[in-house]
Amino acid sequence: MIYSIVQLNYLDHIQTSLIVSKAQRYDIRGKQLLTTLDKYFLTDLGLGRIHNSGYKLEMGAMLENIVYNELRDRDYEVYVGKIPNGEVDFVAVKGDKREYYQVAYYLAEQSVIDREFGAFKAVADNYPKYVISMDKFDFSRDGIVHKNVIAFLMEVI
Repeated sequence: MIYSIVQLNYLDHIQTSLIVSKAQRYDIRGKQLLTTLDKYFLTDLGLGRIHNSGYKLEMGAMLENIVYNELRDRDYEVYVGKIPNGEVDFVAVKGDKREYYQVAYYLAEQSVIDREFGAFKAVADNYPKYVISMDKFDFSRDGIVHKNVIAFLMEVI
Protein backbone atom coordinates (compact mmCIF):
# COMPACT_ATOMS: atom_id res chain seq x y z
CA MET A 1 0.00 0.00 0.00
CA ILE A 2 1.32 3.44 -0.93
CA TYR A 3 0.62 6.18 1.59
CA SER A 4 0.24 9.87 0.83
CA ILE A 5 2.12 12.51 2.84
CA VAL A 6 -1.10 13.34 4.73
CA GLN A 7 -1.61 9.68 5.63
CA LEU A 8 2.00 9.30 6.73
CA ASN A 9 1.70 12.42 8.90
CA TYR A 10 -1.51 11.05 10.40
CA LEU A 11 0.13 7.67 11.12
CA ASP A 12 3.09 9.46 12.68
CA HIS A 13 0.79 11.49 14.95
CA ILE A 14 -1.21 8.48 16.17
CA GLN A 15 2.05 6.62 16.77
CA THR A 16 3.45 9.57 18.74
CA SER A 17 0.25 9.63 20.81
CA LEU A 18 0.83 5.93 21.66
CA ILE A 19 -2.41 4.75 20.05
CA VAL A 20 -0.51 2.46 17.69
CA SER A 21 3.04 1.25 17.37
CA LYS A 22 4.88 0.47 14.18
CA ALA A 23 6.63 -2.78 13.26
CA GLN A 24 9.07 -2.33 10.41
CA ARG A 25 9.63 -5.06 7.85
CA TYR A 26 12.88 -6.99 8.20
CA ASP A 27 14.39 -8.96 5.33
CA ILE A 28 15.34 -12.20 7.07
CA ARG A 29 17.60 -13.42 4.27
CA GLY A 30 19.37 -10.09 3.68
CA LYS A 31 19.32 -9.22 7.40
CA GLN A 32 18.32 -5.61 6.78
CA LEU A 33 15.38 -3.33 7.50
CA LEU A 34 13.07 -2.59 4.59
CA THR A 35 11.84 0.95 4.13
CA THR A 36 8.28 0.14 3.05
CA LEU A 37 5.27 -1.87 4.12
CA ASP A 38 5.37 -1.24 7.86
CA LYS A 39 2.58 -2.80 9.94
CA TYR A 40 0.79 -0.98 12.74
CA PHE A 41 -0.56 -2.55 15.92
CA LEU A 42 -2.95 -1.10 18.49
CA THR A 43 -1.50 -0.48 21.93
CA ASP A 44 -4.96 -1.06 23.45
CA LEU A 45 -7.16 -3.63 21.70
CA GLY A 46 -10.25 -1.98 23.12
CA LEU A 47 -9.70 0.86 20.66
CA GLY A 48 -10.38 -1.54 17.80
CA ARG A 49 -13.92 -2.13 19.07
CA ILE A 50 -14.96 1.54 19.04
CA HIS A 51 -17.56 2.06 16.30
CA ASN A 52 -16.81 -1.47 15.14
CA SER A 53 -19.40 -3.52 17.02
CA GLY A 54 -21.21 -4.66 13.87
CA TYR A 55 -18.22 -6.29 12.24
CA LYS A 56 -16.94 -9.82 12.56
CA LEU A 57 -14.38 -10.15 15.31
CA GLU A 58 -11.04 -11.14 13.77
CA MET A 59 -9.61 -13.29 16.53
CA GLY A 60 -6.43 -14.16 14.61
CA ALA A 61 -5.58 -10.49 14.13
CA MET A 62 -6.36 -9.72 17.77
CA LEU A 63 -4.18 -12.59 18.94
CA GLU A 64 -1.34 -11.37 16.71
CA ASN A 65 -1.71 -7.90 18.23
CA ILE A 66 -1.60 -9.38 21.76
CA VAL A 67 1.61 -11.30 21.02
CA TYR A 68 3.17 -8.19 19.44
CA ASN A 69 2.37 -6.10 22.53
CA GLU A 70 3.70 -8.81 24.85
CA LEU A 71 6.99 -9.04 22.96
CA ARG A 72 7.33 -5.26 23.16
CA ASP A 73 6.59 -5.40 26.90
CA ARG A 74 9.40 -7.94 27.21
CA ASP A 75 11.75 -5.30 25.75
CA TYR A 76 12.20 -6.88 22.34
CA GLU A 77 12.54 -4.86 19.17
CA VAL A 78 9.79 -6.41 17.06
CA TYR A 79 9.82 -6.59 13.28
CA VAL A 80 7.70 -8.28 10.64
CA GLY A 81 9.91 -10.80 8.85
CA LYS A 82 10.03 -10.72 5.06
CA ILE A 83 10.72 -14.03 3.30
CA PRO A 84 10.66 -14.68 -0.46
CA ASN A 85 7.03 -15.86 -0.68
CA GLY A 86 5.46 -14.28 2.37
CA GLU A 87 6.25 -13.22 5.89
CA VAL A 88 7.08 -14.43 9.36
CA ASP A 89 4.72 -12.68 11.76
CA PHE A 90 7.45 -11.46 14.10
CA VAL A 91 11.20 -11.29 14.38
CA ALA A 92 11.92 -10.42 18.03
CA VAL A 93 15.40 -9.05 18.76
CA LYS A 94 16.98 -8.24 22.13
CA GLY A 95 20.74 -7.66 22.00
CA ASP A 96 22.25 -10.65 20.20
CA LYS A 97 19.17 -12.78 20.94
CA ARG A 98 16.70 -13.35 18.07
CA GLU A 99 13.45 -15.31 18.00
CA TYR A 100 10.83 -15.92 15.30
CA TYR A 101 7.08 -16.11 15.90
CA GLN A 102 4.04 -17.20 13.92
CA VAL A 103 0.61 -16.55 15.43
CA ALA A 104 -2.66 -18.33 14.57
CA TYR A 105 -6.01 -18.43 16.31
CA TYR A 106 -6.32 -22.24 16.11
CA LEU A 107 -4.38 -24.87 14.22
CA ALA A 108 -7.69 -26.52 13.32
CA GLU A 109 -6.87 -27.72 9.81
CA GLN A 110 -3.83 -29.29 8.23
CA SER A 111 -3.58 -26.36 5.80
CA VAL A 112 -3.24 -23.94 8.74
CA ILE A 113 -0.61 -26.14 10.40
CA ASP A 114 1.31 -26.36 7.11
CA ARG A 115 1.12 -22.59 6.59
CA GLU A 116 2.21 -21.60 10.11
CA PHE A 117 5.04 -24.12 10.50
CA GLY A 118 5.97 -23.88 6.80
CA ALA A 119 6.73 -20.16 7.08
CA PHE A 120 9.96 -21.12 8.84
CA LYS A 121 11.26 -23.25 5.95
CA ALA A 122 12.75 -20.13 4.36
CA VAL A 123 14.54 -19.18 7.60
CA ALA A 124 17.93 -20.86 7.40
CA ASP A 125 19.39 -20.07 10.82
CA ASN A 126 19.25 -21.75 14.21
CA TYR A 127 17.48 -19.09 16.26
CA PRO A 128 14.39 -20.28 18.19
CA LYS A 129 11.15 -20.49 16.23
CA TYR A 130 7.69 -20.50 17.82
CA VAL A 131 4.09 -20.95 16.73
CA ILE A 132 1.61 -19.41 19.18
CA SER A 133 -2.09 -20.34 19.15
CA MET A 134 -5.09 -21.00 21.38
CA ASP A 135 -4.63 -24.76 21.02
CA LYS A 136 -3.87 -26.73 24.18
CA PHE A 137 -2.52 -29.72 22.28
CA ASP A 138 1.21 -29.50 21.51
CA PHE A 139 1.86 -29.34 17.73
CA SER A 140 5.66 -28.83 18.06
CA ARG A 141 7.68 -30.31 15.19
CA ASP A 142 11.01 -30.05 13.38
CA GLY A 143 12.58 -27.98 16.17
CA ILE A 144 9.73 -25.43 16.03
CA VAL A 145 8.07 -25.01 19.42
CA HIS A 146 4.30 -24.67 19.61
CA LYS A 147 2.98 -22.73 22.61
CA ASN A 148 -0.48 -22.04 23.91
CA VAL A 149 -0.98 -18.27 24.02
CA ILE A 150 -2.08 -18.29 27.67
CA ALA A 151 1.05 -20.25 28.67
CA PHE A 152 3.14 -17.84 26.58
CA LEU A 153 1.61 -14.80 28.30
CA MET A 154 2.06 -16.36 31.76
CA GLU A 155 5.77 -17.14 31.29
CA VAL A 156 8.06 -15.67 33.88
CA ILE A 157 10.75 -13.71 32.10
